[in-house]
This record gives sequence, structure tokens and C-alpha cells, in this order.
Amino acid sequence: MANVDSPERPLSAGHLIVAQLEHEGVRRVYGVPGESFLDVLDGLHDSPISTVVTRHEGGAGFMALAEGRLTGLPGVAMVTRGPGAANAFIAVHTAYQDATPMLLFVGLIPVADRGREAFQEFDLSGWFGSTAKKVVMLDDPTAAARVVAESIHVARSGRPGPVVIGLPEDVLTRPAGPSRTVQPLAVPRPRAAEAELKELVRRFERARRPLVVVGGEEWTAESGQELMRWATRHSIPVLADFRAYDAVPHDLEGVGAYVGSLGYGRGDHAAQLLDEADLTVFLGAPRGDVLSDGYTRGLDPETVLVLPGDAQGHCGRIDQFVSAHAPSFVLDLVTTPAAPNADVAWFRAARAAHARFGTPAPEPAADDAHVDLTAVMSVLREELTHDAVITYGAGNHALWPARYLPHRSPASLVAPRNGAMGMGIPAAVAAALAFPGREVVSVAGDGCFLMNGQELATAVGYGAAFVALVVDNGCYATIREHQEGAYPGRPSGTQLTNPDFAAWARSYGAYGETVTSHRDFREAFRRARASGLPAVLHLIQDPAVRAPATAG
Repeated sequence: MANVDSPERPLSAGHLIVAQLEHEGVRRVYGVPGESFLDVLDGLHDSPISTVVTRHEGGAGFMALAEGRLTGLPGVAMVTRGPGAANAFIAVHTAYQDATPMLLFVGLIPVADRGREAFQEFDLSGWFGSTAKKVVMLDDPTAAARVVAESIHVARSGRPGPVVIGLPEDVLTRPAGPSRTVQPLAVPRPRAAEAELKELVRRFERARRPLVVVGGEEWTAESGQELMRWATRHSIPVLADFRAYDAVPHDLEGVGAYVGSLGYGRGDHAAQLLDEADLTVFLGAPRGDVLSDGYTRGLDPETVLVLPGDAQGHCGRIDQFVSAHAPSFVLDLVTTPAAPNADVAWFRAARAAHARFGTPAPEPAADDAHVDLTAVMSVLREELTHDAVITYGAGNHALWPARYLPHRSPASLVAPRNGAMGMGIPAAVAAALAFPGREVVSVAGDGCFLMNGQELATAVGYGAAFVALVVDNGCYATIREHQEGAYPGRPSGTQLTNPDFAAWARSYGAYGETVTSHRDFREAFRRARASGLPAVLHLIQDPAVRAPATAG
């Protein structure tokens, strides 16, 4: 436990912060140490909270974000002022656009030094005010516990997101006076009124081609399974928002209504469903930019929006807005008498189209120089455990797992909805620490991997075992693909010079192996998994390949 108050040593604000984090149920904090928050680090010395020391503040932020995505309790990152805060900014932006709960504590200069261009001084609100739910400065040591409790409440309430807390160096060491930890604040989970449910049921009963789109946070096994049973019974197809694929199980007891995802890498059938629906119900996700192909699809049909806060980020028509926690709303909906009259043929065609799109093509002929990533996905579909956690960052490498790896349980995907590179490896570290009994696999492009690949050292240091597949094609493939379309024959600024990733991994004390043919992948994966170590499989991909070969 953090040091308790005593006549000899009154509890400091820094120690009270730690005590309140303990009281809130926080199990880990991720960070790079800084002299600006030494008193908090001292409080963590005797705390049951594990302090995960990372190699870069971006890695710490992404780990905290992943913890929030997987557990529902905001992940916590701690960084120092100026450069440290700048490095963590990418995770705050991701948490904000992804609507994921997160806390970022930033050590700051002493109060008396403000406005004097002190060493590493910066404007906390100026930097983070436009991309965080709230920015708060701890100027009163007696308010430390209250500020932590309120920040966690804000991060989790309504549309979840990041809260940034500034910690002036001198305030942290001051006595917190008679202050003690405070009771964690209850997070409201609004439920729909009976009249709202009945109105939605009437809409379902009038529609011939109703469509459900799921997304957001905090889906449970119960809410996902119940929605899929209900939708299957009534022949209503269910799509997922971009990188919210684990909201519902993709295959439930051999049947299901899941018909794919929207956004980048989506199948043409998914876009067609969005265009053809005469009623679209969004559960936990607004109709935003990526989901709607840049505000061009599905904007006009009758629309119902179910979100816990307001309609932030939604574009296009809204006929009914329900302010409710989407997973809880589902549990109320499925018990409400309903007799939808959906087009069964439309539903079956959607399922068949998704089955074709999501099934890997037959294994190609052996190639001793390159790995076919579609064949790799076929192996993973057979090898991965039922509740395996998949992580990836941004890039063309993510097209394969998004398309071919099914999700059967909640909290089984961590990937940036805002397209931030460098998230996959920190997310895998956090997933392995949060769920030590679950299998974790990260699919990384060579460009994405080296943005935070140094966190493999963190994984080794804390025993966070996972398998990372590093897809090496020697270029920033997504941007190269855009160049090939807009400036054919003129690649510029997208080439990469890569190390031997397997040898690099072994130098950290991890498992490393290079795979040059997909026919060798299965046994290599088994060896990596059996090692019990963080593992890197270096997959050599044909540099000309940009996406799965078959069209959906």
C-alpha cells in the first residue's frame, strides 16, 4: 500500500494519488520516469500497483490505451513535462478519436516557475485541450484524491476518452493535510425508456431491410451473444464499425448474423448493405467518416442512433436518438416483444457474401522466397485459441487479420481506429499483462513495428509473452499503394531499410525466427508459442503485394 498518513510523515499529494489509484482498482501504470513526478514514483514503490517502465512515452501511452480498451477501467500512463508529454500525445489523440478511457499524468515545472520559459515548460491545456475530454491541473495538494476520482469518472462516462492531469513538481511533495482517499464515483450506464424500445421495435417491424451496426466499448459476452441470437432469429444482418470487430461473436454455435465490417478494408458487400438498408440502427458507434467511406454512404435511410452521450461524430440523418449504454440497451431490446418482417433472402445473401469474403483463398504454390500472408491467416484460424487477443497498428498488413481472423469473445482486439502507427506491439504487451492466461498475437508491418518495437524490451523485462508477426516488404506499403495510383512509376519517400528482425529479437532475450515460405509458418508459429517468451516471427513478403489477392 502507499504510505499512510502519520504524525511523523503526513501523506503527500503524490502518495495520495497512488492511494486513490489503488482504491479505484488500478493494477498497472505505464510510463517513462521523470524528475518532475518523483513523489508519485516514491508512492508506487510500496504499492501493489505494478509500475511498468517502458522505453518510450508513446509506448507507455499505447499500453495504457490498450488496458482501457480491454478492461473498461482507464489505463494509466505517467510521463514527464515537455518532450515526454509530446511523445505521449499520439496515444491521447488515439484514445480521443477511438473513444477509449485513459488517464495521462504529466509531471510539470514548479508553480513558481510558470510563464518564465522554464526548462521543458509548455502549456498543458494548449497542447491537449482539443484532443482530450478534460485537462486538469493539480494545484491544490489536498484535492489529489478528488481529482483522480473525478478524472476516472470523466474518462469512463458518456463517450469515453482520455483525461490529462498536470502534476506540478512542488505540489506533489506538499502534505495533503487531512485529505484521504475518496469513494470511487459510480459511472452512469443509462438505460432506454420503455417507450423508446417500443418505438424502435415498431421501426424494425416496418422495415424490410433493417441493418444493425455495432461499435464502441464495453461489450460483454452476454450482450454480444444475445444480440446475435436476436438478430439471427429475425434475419437482421449485423455489421461492425471499423476496428470494433470484437463487439459481437462472429460465429455463435454455428449460426450468426455477423456479416463483416465497415471502413478501410471492408468488403464491397458491406458497403452495399449500408446503401441498400431501409433502416440502420447504430449501437455504440456513430456514422462517422471511415464507416461511411468518407461521408458518402448510407447517410439517407431511416436511422436510429444509440449512444451513451450525445451524437458527437455522427453524420447524416437521425430519426431516433436514444441516450443509452449500447450493451445494456441490447439486453433490454432482446426481451422486448418484436415481430420484424425482414427480407430473409437479403439476409441470407449478406451472410453468403461475408462467408466468401472472409474465407482465405486456397494455399498457393510454395514460394521459398516469400510468405503468402493469406496462407498464414489460414493457419492462424486453425491454431489460435478461442479467446486469443489480436493486436495491430496501421498499415496494409492489417488488412489480412481484419478480414480473415474471426473474433468470438469480447476484448479480443486492440487496434487504432484513428489509424495511428506503432500501436500493435505496446498493445500486445498490455494485453499479455492484463490477461496472462490468454494467447496474444500481434500482426505488424515493418514500418509500424519499428515505431515502437523497442517495447519488446519491456515485454522481456515483465514476462509479457506474445507472438509478433513482422511482415517485411521493405516499404510503407499503404502510402506506396496511394502513390502507385496517383503517381504511377514514381515511388518517393516510402522505401525502408530493415534489420534482421529475428536476430534483433534474440538480442533482447526474446524468441526470433525468420520465415521465408508460408509452408514453414505453422511449425515456426508453434515453436514461437512454445518458447514461453515474447517472440518475433520475421515474415518475408513479396514487396509487390498490397492486399489479399481475392476480391470480396
